[in-house]
Amino acid sequence: MTKKCILLLSLLLSLHLQAQMRWNSVYQSYIDQYKNLAIEEMLRYNIPASITLAQGLFESGAGRSELSIKGNNHFGIKCHNWTGPTVYHNDDAANECFRSYDNALQSYEDHSRFLKQNSRYSSLFQLDRTDYKGWARGLKAAGYATNPRYADKLIELIELYKLYTLDQATSYDKFMAKRGGTDKPASNGMLLHPIHLYNKNYYIIARPGDTFKSIGEEIHISYRKIAKYNERNKDDVITPGEVIYLKKKQKHAEKRYKGIYHAIQPGESMYAIAQHYGIRLKSLYKLNNLSPDYQIQAGTLLRLY
Repeated sequence: MTKKCILLLSLLLSLHLQAQMRWNSVYQSYIDQYKNLAIEEMLRYNIPASITLAQGLFESGAGRSELSIKGNNHFGIKCHNWTGPTVYHNDDAANECFRSYDNALQSYEDHSRFLKQNSRYSSLFQLDRTDYKGWARGLKAAGYATNPRYADKLIELIELYKLYTLDQATSYDKFMAKRGGTDKPASNGMLLHPIHLYNKNYYIIARPGDTFKSIGEEIHISYRKIAKYNERNKDDVITPGEVIYLKKKQKHAEKRYKGIYHAIQPGESMYAIAQHYGIRLKSLYKLNNLSPDYQIQAGTLLRLY
């Protein structure tokens, strides 16, 4: 083989590996949604959270596969020794039987039990919880999947998204674990709202068409409560881009704003300022010795803490 051919093959291989390892926002959203659930399962069953998430990503196509949408099956587990609900899907053969679940939480729990109770995977539990490579190769050797590159794919996902950092976790966010596990993919194909954390509260950014009712159905929180947390009427129209909090707001801003003032800008409202800092509106008035009928003036300095 000529030197030119070797260089060309090396370049093609490099491009192929780069294409395989490209970061994907859909995959990252899946990780953000389910990582706390994966950690919860790890602390219960001693299965690395990195392995659980990588398998979920790969087997379900980040929650977008037909099997995960129809049957909430994120791990491609078939019907062997299963008496629960089923769904049929073309895999190694046509119209194969797969386990079906009410939600992702059930799928994650069954995945943990499936590995823990199946003797073919018993040797994996002798490995260190941080040995994701050993787990990935052990799963392939035990016959979890027929793909010859299954272990490599899991390892690539774990390293690209740094999922191995989760294997060191000793706690998890219970709110996010419950929320992530009980959600179903939106029927219109839209991704679930990413949940953010600010001032000891959770929030989402509203999208076109969002209502308090639609957000409540997705998050599994009473939409009346969500409206109340945001000091709004349950029937109010939500503007795209609005911050919508999912728990009761704090009485003051984050500690880093202690001694710092907010200068009111032209067109701002007290409500918009309260939402921006995650403060209850009545608390913002109280912090500044103002009454609710205060006529806002641009340039006025407001205490936040």
